[in-house]
Amino acid sequence: MVIGCCGAGKSTFSRKLHAITNIDLFHLDQYYWKPNWTETASEEWKKIVSDLAAKTNWIIDGNYGGTMDIRFKRADTIIYLDYPTSKCLWRVTKRIWKYHGQQRPDMPPGCNERFDLEFYHYVATFNIRKRKKTLKKLEALSSTKKVVVFNNDKQAEVFLNELQSH
Repeated sequence: MVIGCCGAGKSTFSRKLHAITNIDLFHLDQYYWKPNWTETASEEWKKIVSDLAAKTNWIIDGNYGGTMDIRFKRADTIIYLDYPTSKCLWRVTKRIWKYHGQQRPDMPPGCNERFDLEFYHYVATFNIRKRKKTLKKLEALSSTKKVVVFNNDKQAEVFLNELQSH
């Protein structure tokens, strides 16, 4: 399970992890969003996430707080990309610039990249609103799950390189 602020690099990290492990990869954004950025209804969404998490092996990237507990129960490893807000905002800006008007590789058809001030605000306040609670939850889970927290890309790359060399 790979979580973290938008722009932290969850999808990129997950693709690299998938390439090393060959474990099925599911980007939650591809399942949540319908064309024209239409959200999936709550009950349908919980069913989708439950079905994905019920699979034997998986890498699931994405937050979606309302379904985290479903994934926490089934995950053996939780990776939290705990990156600074400035890095996440920079990456989101680069992503919008690169893909504006186009579909990103980790998004479903009909959801072309766009500038959205509300989304920027979400990213800018993510660590203030969610970081402490997330770290507290991960600390509680660390006795039964493997919890890995990365604070920068170098730590994540070292982890992936070590995994690849095994």
